[in-house]
Amino acid sequence: MLYKGNNNPNFPSENFHSFQFFKYHSFVSYTPGNYPRLFYGSKVNNLKKKYITTYLKRNGYITAYSSDNCFYDFVRSLYNFTSNDIFDHHYAICNPNFRPIKKEVNCFHGKFYLEHIFEYMEQFWRKYKNNRKFSLLLTNITHDSGSEILKYMDDTLLEYLNKLFKDNLLKDTSIFLLSDHGIGLPSIYYLMDFYQYEKRLPMFFLIVNDRINQTYESQYKYLHQNQQSFITAYDIYNTMIHIIYGDKFDTNITNGIKSINGESIFNKINSKIRSPKLYKDMYEHICV
Repeated sequence: MLYKGNNNPNFPSENFHSFQFFKYHSFVSYTPGNYPRLFYGSKVNNLKKKYITTYLKRNGYITAYSSDNCFYDFVRSLYNFTSNDIFDHHYAICNPNFRPIKKEVNCFHGKFYLEHIFEYMEQFWRKYKNNRKFSLLLTNITHDSGSEILKYMDDTLLEYLNKLFKDNLLKDTSIFLLSDHGIGLPSIYYLMDFYQYEKRLPMFFLIVNDRINQTYESQYKYLHQNQQSFITAYDIYNTMIHIIYGDKFDTNITNGIKSINGESIFNKINSKIRSPKLYKDMYEHICV
């Protein structure tokens, strides 16, 4: 997804750039091992740090969470949030026909169930159009029994982003499109060697507006350069912290906000300094 003013006559004043990170690796092949690193900047057994919503609220952000994940609602229960960590707005809907493949049997109140969580987030974005805000939209759609259903998400996501974009609600906004780990392949593929690599290869795209990070000197130089760097959930966590704190990002390493195990992708990433001890459980599945 790329909006560039001179290539998009309908929005000549907007310049959105898309970056792909093909060397983004997960630590493990299951969500509970990656989720804390993404949103705490810490391992699951070391949650002394606050959840990222705490830092968002301290800096004047209104927060919202919307999900179709009713089986493992990580945000509300798995990590025992304190009152300061809880999202300001929270919405969850269960897919009543979890596991079927075809779209027409994944309906709820006359709509594809995924549309409900996008509609809720659109309402949030419009309600607080003049406020600083952060939204986390989680879907469990790829856990259905066949990969066919994933294609039904494309139109829903595109419609959601286009509505907000056309109403000028995405200015000064960065958009993260990512998974926490790679896809699990069905049936006989579990026995194949390459499956061990596939399940460790998540997805990460970043869409950033020219106007969001004017204070970050050389941001596009580093974003382009870091597309070919080995990054992990720690780097994504630090990137979100960088957006929250701006030029004060580097000073927050001393008070435990910035993760020492990663870097913001708005800064230069040096893959060679990654600790072998920290990444020892990843090395056998790293593809470079």
